[in-house]
Amino acid sequence: MKKKLLSVALVVAMVASLMTACGSGKSAEYKLGMGIVVEDSSAAGKAQIDATVATVITDANGKIVSCYLDVAQTKMTTEEGVIQDASEVDLRSKQEKGDDYNMVAYGGAIAEWYAQADFFAEKVVGMTADEVAAIETVAKDEEHTVAADEAILAGCTMDITAFQEAIVKACNDEFAKSFKASSPKLGLGVVTEVDSSCASATADADGAANMYTHFAAVAVDEDGKILADLIDAIQPKIAFNTAGEETDYNFVDTKKYLKYDYNMVAYGNSVGEWFEETKVFEDYIVGKDAAGVTGIATVVNEEGHSVATDADADLLAGCTISISTFQEAVAKACNNAR
Repeated sequence: MKKKLLSVALVVAMVASLMTACGSGKSAEYKLGMGIVVEDSSAAGKAQIDATVATVITDANGKIVSCYLDVAQTKMTTEEGVIQDASEVDLRSKQEKGDDYNMVAYGGAIAEWYAQADFFAEKVVGMTADEVAAIETVAKDEEHTVAADEAILAGCTMDITAFQEAIVKACNDEFAKSFKASSPKLGLGVVTEVDSSCASATADADGAANMYTHFAAVAVDEDGKILADLIDAIQPKIAFNTAGEETDYNFVDTKKYLKYDYNMVAYGNSVGEWFEETKVFEDYIVGKDAAGVTGIATVVNEEGHSVATDADADLLAGCTISISTFQEAVAKACNNAR
């Protein structure tokens, strides 16, 4: 009888211990990564850049725990060599456009872009980078390569090649951040601006259609506090003639991956290269929420950059570049976290 009571007591203790462990939100080791794939989709009378971005949280075994996809599809008309007015350009990402992207109404799609992208993002959860790259595809038509797997195709009939490439890049991100958490949420923010260098073409000079985009990825806790974050940017440059035809396209890599080749120290007298100064900002905002990030006070310096004030001296000492767009992109990412 005593043995039986002892056994029951041990079982009860084990169950209680397991329940305590499950309810304690025990932390695990994760990594946050981001990958960007840039494509020049310009044509006569139109300058267009499609930048597919993926951010992932992976576990200690490299398996995807969470994935978020978006595309910064920025385009300006260049008909007859005249650049479109910047105020008329829709700078929202595909996720931000939501139902306004109108893929169902005008493309006969099974669902809007964001719904199909989210479906694919869910399908890669549990996969490694190699497994994502190995997803078999087939040509749907001359322009679209879709998944051969019927389970994926059922919810995502769009071209997935850029998704695959961006996700693989994110999983293998050289700048990935490690962090510990119990149930992290993943967010992505995209901010595109029309650069002041944009100009119409003339008989003497090509026009310029330069649309630059910042990307921010965050892992946040249940209170919205940043556990890890990543920031990157692209500066593709498109030149066109008086007929509105592209004459030159210049893009090498993202600012972060250009590393020392961005030459901010040599030509901008900066305290560090772009990727180094950006890391200072990334590290500084860990522990803050969206409001805490946007609440960092800024001042316009002599070079015209919105930098941190002396109130954040540690940030200013290592990050002398403009941070206002960083703040905007990170806040978007925090507010989009899921």
